[in-house]
Amino acid sequence: MSIGKHVLLVEDELNIIEALRFLLSREGWHVDTHSDGATAVEAIRKMRPTLVILDYMLPGKSGLDILTELRKDPDFETLPVLMLTARGQTRDREQAEKAGVSRFMTKPFSNTEVITAVRDLVQLSR
Repeated sequence: MSIGKHVLLVEDELNIIEALRFLLSREGWHVDTHSDGATAVEAIRKMRPTLVILDYMLPGKSGLDILTELRKDPDFETLPVLMLTARGQTRDREQAEKAGVSRFMTKPFSNTEVITAVRDLVQLSR
């Protein structure tokens, strides 16, 4: 595993997990997954990934709450977070931006969109 290419995917939809795992692995990323919102922050603290891909709607705790909690922790203030949502409402995007999201993407998304977003976020965080 090359250093600095570790993504934690916090998502509960199996088809999206599989698609993103395949896509990112092919790009040389080490992909870990977590599907419970309630324990996601704990998992992120433990794994310390380079990047987090976070679903907006999760069981246990919303992606928005997870993001808000992460941004309050000085260790994770600048962690790149790509948020995915099935609901592309402006209000969701505004709330995510206010909470400190790095990039926001609406499902369904293309493979190219995801790879481009991931590359951009990692470049910006260096």
